[in-house]
Parts: sequence; C-alpha cells; structure tokens
Amino acid sequence: MIEKTLKGKPAYWIWLAFLGMFMAVGVACYARQYLFGLGLTGMSRDVSWGLYISQFTFLVGVAAGGVMLVLPYYVHNYKVFGKITILGEFLAIGAISMCLLFIMADLGQPTRALNVVFHPTPHSMLFYDMIVLNGYLFLNILCGWVILTAERKQVHPPKWIYFFVYLSIPFAVSIHTVTAMLYCGLPGRHFWLSAIIAPRFLASAFAAGPALIILACLILKRVANFDAGKEAMNKLVTIIMYAALLNTFFVFLEVFVGYYSNIPGHKHSIEYLFFGLEHHGHVYNNLVPFMWTSVVLNFGALGLFAWPYARKKNEFLLGLSCVMIFIALWIDKGLGFVFAGFVPNPLEEITEYVPTANELGITLGIWATGFLIVTLLYKIVVGVDQEIESEGTPEI
Repeated sequence: MIEKTLKGKPAYWIWLAFLGMFMAVGVACYARQYLFGLGLTGMSRDVSWGLYISQFTFLVGVAAGGVMLVLPYYVHNYKVFGKITILGEFLAIGAISMCLLFIMADLGQPTRALNVVFHPTPHSMLFYDMIVLNGYLFLNILCGWVILTAERKQVHPPKWIYFFVYLSIPFAVSIHTVTAMLYCGLPGRHFWLSAIIAPRFLASAFAAGPALIILACLILKRVANFDAGKEAMNKLVTIIMYAALLNTFFVFLEVFVGYYSNIPGHKHSIEYLFFGLEHHGHVYNNLVPFMWTSVVLNFGALGLFAWPYARKKNEFLLGLSCVMIFIALWIDKGLGFVFAGFVPNPLEEITEYVPTANELGITLGIWATGFLIVTLLYKIVVGVDQEIESEGTPEI
C-alpha cells in the first residue's frame, strides 16, 4: 500500500515540497542547536520548559482525541464512523511522532533519552510517560495498518487485532492523564497544582482532535472525493461541542479557585495571562493578547457550532469553527498553560519567556514533519478507498 504515496496530482507534490522546505529549516536549526546547546533557546533557569514542551503537551491531546472515534466504532458498534476511524488512528501516529520529536529537541542531546531506559525510575511520571507514548504509537501503527490491509482485501480483520484495538483505548486516556500528572505533581508550581488538570486536558483533547479530523475530512472531500458522511460529521461536531464546553467550565473553575480563595500563587498566574503583572515598575503581559484571542475564538466557535446552518449546511462555516476551536485550544494549552506555570517563580520573581527564531524554526520543522506523516498516511487511506469503489477514480 505504500506505493500509493508515490502517485498524485501536482498539487499533492507541491504540498509535500512545501512541507519539506519547513522540515529542511527545522533540520538546519536543530543542527545549530545541537552544536551550540539549549542556550540558543529562550529558556532560562526560571523558565525551564518552553515552546517544545508546550507543543508536546498540546499534541498529546490531539493524539488522544482519536479515541472519540475508536470508542464508538469498536465498542458501541457505531458504524457511521466506519470510514473515518482509520483517520483518527493515523492522525494519532502523526501527533505522537511530533510529541517524541519535541521531547528530543527539548533534551538538547538526544542520547539523554536513553537514560529513561538504562536508568529507569518508576517513581517518576516521566518513566510512565515514555511507556504510554511509545505504546500508543505502536498500537496505532499496528491496528491502523492491519485493519486497513483487511479493508483493502475486503475481508474481516483478524480477530487478534481487536485485543490491541481495545487496549489502545485506555492508552489514549493514559497518555494525556500521565502528561497532566507531570504538571499537577509539582508542588512548587501553584498554577499547575490542581486535581482537575487531567480532566481539563482530556476535555480539550476530545475537542482539538476531532476538530482536526473534521478539517481533514473537508479537505479530502474537496481534493480526493473522500466523503466521510453527513451523520459522522454531525456526531463529531456534537462531541467537539460538549468537550469544548467542559474545557471552558474547567477553566472557569480554575479562575474561581484563584480569585475566590485569593490564593496568590494561583491568582497571580491567571492575572499574568489575562491582565498582566506589574513588578518593580515593569508590566509583564506578553501572553495577554494571545489569551483574549483564545477566549474570543473559543466562544465564537461554540456559537457557530450551536448554529444549525453552520453545523449542518455550510461546510465553510463548519471548517472555520473547527479552525477557531483548534487555535483557541492551542493557545490555551500550547502557550498559556505551560508558560504561566513559571510566572511568578517560587521566589516571587517574574521572568517572561520569548522563544527565539531558532526555536521557532525547529518547531515549524517538527509540525511540518507531522503533517507530512499524516498526509502520506491519508494518501494511502484515500487510495484504498478509491481502489475499492472504483479503479478509474483519479488520484489526489
């Protein structure tokens, strides 16, 4: 089936070349960082997790979001998701690959990752994060490829694969739960010291992942005649709405705890995010415009999702609402949540974080790598679908 990635229209190759350009930039920036060290980044003693870890945190949720297709289809026999469940599994492969690449970039020297294997520390959440991330990646590769192969041959998948399909469901929940525990298990950072971080992460994951799948379906429908079906899309929108509302509710709970109880460590981080903090005559407010943009996009997307015309009849508005909720959640979790945990530090000092051009280059390169992986995998899915339906249907 891999040969299907070698055929396509000019637009397909232009898209791959476009991604390859950013990947080349990422490789060049990473080579520079590898030789010089993490001093090229905007991270410091006070802000030890920067853009790499914030992107890792967000993308873990994108990967976990695929379970919202696997669970209804395989456990509840909801056949409407039949054509797009494989898209969720392959999206998870791309997202987890990006997660691992961001971790490697953050480590500085990639060989340091071997310390988790050679010197395991079961009392550390990083040890379990390594297990669940690699395990979930393996499960999605195995399940997706075996089931797609069976679909191409138009036979039932082998019965043994369903054990791994069902195993992937708790793994999907665990990758984001363990990642949340990395944060809420740090008592020195009050903003992260909350018992609802894991459910908040899962709620945002179950909105961001399906939103990206809907966007993929809309694009594939336009460029490859791959129709996921109206009912499947409507159900995904319903999932996104409930998950986004839950995430919004959890954010309000964090604000309530910080302000009503007047806990300085919690309250100051929220103030920094939405209003800025004054310290020694200087106002620190780098993230304020981003966070208010996230709020506007979040409620704007929810409004569009609640409008039946936008949800069911206008694909442009549906795609726009998915883009809005995806960006809103990316800002909330991929920027605000991680960076605000360091402001102020335990000594009540403020050190703002600004990523360098080199960091941005590596980040863009990793995102391009993930999109390349997903593009190639989706090309195979579309090719198999076209092969089954009609031998004469043109390639992408």
